[in-house]
Amino acid sequence: MSTQDEKAIRAVVERQLQAFQDNDATTAFSLACPELQRQFRRPHAFMEMIKTSYRPVYRPRSVVFEGVLHIQQRPALQLMLMTQTGTLVRALYIMQQQSDCSWRIAGCQLLPVNIEDRHRR
Repeated sequence: MSTQDEKAIRAVVERQLQAFQDNDATTAFSLACPELQRQFRRPHAFMEMIKTSYRPVYRPRSVVFEGVLHIQQRPALQLMLMTQTGTLVRALYIMQQQSDCSWRIAGCQLLPVNIEDRHRR
């Protein structure tokens, strides 16, 4: 994967995170892959799912981009998020390249961060 692709992937995720902050459902939805768009049909349905199931992504207190890795031959951007209550959560944004070579978000997985495990290493 090229550095240019990694920058493009990060830009897409940053745009979606900003759209969540701005309550801009249309922009947030436009950055999801076609399959997710078909599943949710409307920007506001997508935004409601994010608000209820992905709260750390919807309103993080802070975000640290950790880099791109590959999960099942797909690029995934790894982020560390701090929730509004100070809890750390790792997010893996699974990306999908479109036929025009642009990138869209194909999914997001939230993983808990165990601070004690990090200190033992």
